Amino acid sequence: MSMFSDPFSSKYRLSSRCTCGQHDSQEAHRAAEKAAAQNDEVRYRDVVTSAAMRALFPNDLQRRGFLKAVGASTAAAAISTFFPLGAATEAFAQAGPIEKKDLKVGFIPITCATPIIMAHPMGFYSKHGLNVEVVKTAGWAVIRDKTINKEYDAAHMLAAMPLAISLGLGSNPIPFAVAAIENINGQAITLAMKHKDKTDPKSWKGFKLAVPFDYSVHNYLLRYYLAEHGIDPDTDVQIRSVPPPEMVANMRADNIDGFLAPDNVVQRAVFDGVGFIHSLSKQMWDGHPCCAFAASKEFITSAPNTYAALLRAIVDATGYASKAENRKSIAEAIAPAAYLNAPQTVLEQVLVGTYADGLGKIQKDPARIDFDPFPWESFAVWMLTQMKRWGQLKGDVDYAKIAKEVFLATDAAKVMKEMGLTPPTTSTKTFAVMGKAFDPAKPEDYLKSFAIKRS
Repeated sequence: MSMFSDPFSSKYRLSSRCTCGQHDSQEAHRAAEKAAAQNDEVRYRDVVTSAAMRALFPNDLQRRGFLKAVGASTAAAAISTFFPLGAATEAFAQAGPIEKKDLKVGFIPITCATPIIMAHPMGFYSKHGLNVEVVKTAGWAVIRDKTINKEYDAAHMLAAMPLAISLGLGSNPIPFAVAAIENINGQAITLAMKHKDKTDPKSWKGFKLAVPFDYSVHNYLLRYYLAEHGIDPDTDVQIRSVPPPEMVANMRADNIDGFLAPDNVVQRAVFDGVGFIHSLSKQMWDGHPCCAFAASKEFITSAPNTYAALLRAIVDATGYASKAENRKSIAEAIAPAAYLNAPQTVLEQVLVGTYADGLGKIQKDPARIDFDPFPWESFAVWMLTQMKRWGQLKGDVDYAKIAKEVFLATDAAKVMKEMGLTPPTTSTKTFAVMGKAFDPAKPEDYLKSFAIKRS
């Protein structure tokens, strides 16, 4: 059930069928959107009431049985006796009016930005009281500069970029934050067709490989992968930054031998017959972060209500994108030229997870890409270890402090709770990358364990 659905109607499910959960299809939802929108008081009330109902009746059958037994009005009255819906609604809305409703959010045309992009055509921004223009942008350096220069209010960024910007790596130090993670997994190592017999990374010496940006999980995962196979990424191969929209053309022109890039770029290389999928990034680290919804600390503090509404819209869209049954309609929504400008079939292969690998086989992996908004601080700590490993970051590093300041796990958890979702109870976790355990409490021990490194 959408947080804006009538929580006392037994006909709605907890899972939504469209972005608001009140329509049988996304088309019906879009038609209904043209009608007058709910006012803020009604929207806040429904968010709070929905959250209460989710907490009391996490199972649809239980909720429906309760509603059929007592009726909607009696159910509302009963719940109100022990849960102060009116007071909670007032508390939820007390942040005040949105300071700035007209916003610009920059994005790179890749499936990693799916929640940010789809929130425009599928109505998530407008549902949360915002008029957002999503602006297609050429490359990551442009995204960074336009956001720093306040041409964009917020942006789709690689998860490592706000860390780099805050630390003054590649630009002047400006406090930035990761408000939410956009996607997990959703990348792959792709090689040119002429290398279809060179599947062993040890045979890649002399290769020219591309990543989207120096400060990216792509760069760190590719370097990690190469080093684990005995290849020094700084001496045995060339790694260069290439904007994702230009990668397939560069592979076709024989300027690069391969890349680690977002899945829609990967699948486009397969679709065009110029490359094949060597391995998905999730095979290295299942659940790894890639891209993020990011903003400057100045924007967050100067327009807190706008920031909160924007974060709610992104979390809402991310939750919708996480559901497999919504992926085909999302592919249709983000395929047009204003967004990804890609064949819908390419996007469906990525989002649905049934795809051609470029070597004549059809693979199935529904978790090829997924969407989870929680910005784990341990993600930031891991990226900081890799920045230091490869010489981007020097000297002593207060990993935990930087991670907490940049990855706003507390903000994300608060918004998720307000929206009836269940965030993690901690902001850090352990995980493994290529079978090697990572403990965010011991980053220096992890860093020292690598045989190939610059630091």
